Amino acid sequence: MRRNLTLWSLSAIVASAMSYTPALADAHGSPPSLTHTTVLSGLESPWDMAFLGDGTMFFTEKCLGLSVRLPSGDVKALLGMTGAEGYQSTADDLFCEGQAGMQGVAVDPDFDDNRFIYVYSTSSKMAPGSNRLMRLTVSDDFSAVSDRTDIIEDVPYKPEATDHPFGGPGAHNGGRVRFGPDGHLYLTTGDTHNGAVPQSPTLLGGKVLRVDRDGNAVADNSPPAGFDPRIFTYGHRNVQGIAFRPSDGQPVVAEHGPWHSDEITVLVNGGNGGWDPRPNMAGRGDCPVNYCGYMPNQMEGMDPAERVKFMPMTDTATYPDAMPPAWTNNGLSQGTSSAAFLSGDQWGAWNGRLAVGIMGIGFGGTPVGMRIDIIDLADDGKSVDSVMTMSLPMAAGRFRSVVQGPDGSLYTAVDQGDIYKLTPN
Repeated sequence: MRRNLTLWSLSAIVASAMSYTPALADAHGSPPSLTHTTVLSGLESPWDMAFLGDGTMFFTEKCLGLSVRLPSGDVKALLGMTGAEGYQSTADDLFCEGQAGMQGVAVDPDFDDNRFIYVYSTSSKMAPGSNRLMRLTVSDDFSAVSDRTDIIEDVPYKPEATDHPFGGPGAHNGGRVRFGPDGHLYLTTGDTHNGAVPQSPTLLGGKVLRVDRDGNAVADNSPPAGFDPRIFTYGHRNVQGIAFRPSDGQPVVAEHGPWHSDEITVLVNGGNGGWDPRPNMAGRGDCPVNYCGYMPNQMEGMDPAERVKFMPMTDTATYPDAMPPAWTNNGLSQGTSSAAFLSGDQWGAWNGRLAVGIMGIGFGGTPVGMRIDIIDLADDGKSVDSVMTMSLPMAAGRFRSVVQGPDGSLYTAVDQGDIYKLTPN
């Protein structure tokens, strides 16, 4: 059943807005002013959106399922998870647990011909328990989906573990699925709190995958020898954002850091993100369940620069050829969850820049830094020329998804239950 989620208190939102100063000022023109419209409210953890050219919007709710909002404003609930009510159909193997549930959604570029959409469900009871990328066919009247085909079935899932000292079942799944300008599907995955996963040549967690519409590896993927050919890049912690630079189609990801150093990284085919949480470095010592992703950098009060020494997000000492991040959020980790390039003259000075949705997670889970940053990437993708924080015309929220719609506006989904439209004036 749908229900409203409790919003953070106003004081927390104000504190969040005051807690962050952009790393660089913008020297390339004034930002556009924005107005906002509430597109949908009262949702339960909306996670992602995907559009058709006429404004039809598919969207997911993490613990409920897949729905579509038509240009008329009518909403039809299409595919629900176990126990969800009011959906045209349900899939009994899909469920919600912790961070896991129904997440990324993408529309096929040839939708008018094949009626395909793609949904990533980060929890399935099908043996073995895993995350799955599903292809669905949408009916002509948008009232139903059919012909489910699981084109990727073997992304690792974190099960319940009584000896795991942090996180919980269903943690670190990645979750974003997008078509690139090359016509291929990109899927981001997470390390599932398993130290062996990110650098593994065969386990698909902690990776960015690139496949065709049937889930097959793209021919020119170039991971190292012995790696699963579906792997585009590896060595990631928890990528929840991927976007493609309009000027050259270069894929760019947004990734959660280990309580320091959220990262924005321009991907290189076959590249290593440099995340390796195994107890395999001098000075780390023993780590719980062989996962050093929080130890010892979780010490309260430790300067971010000191945390990096113990648990680098991009470990260039071990992997000198690792892809360098362009941006590291001033050494903070606040939950970079989504990314979209702004495109069109309506965005003025921000045309071509990257909008990054940040959920705002501080030390101990305190809501700090809920915002949307506008990042001007350097041409080489190894640094940024400027960073600005968007001045919002509505209260900040945990920005789970940012997607530019066909009307040129930026649509944002916040965990608290709303989907907004931000329109430049």
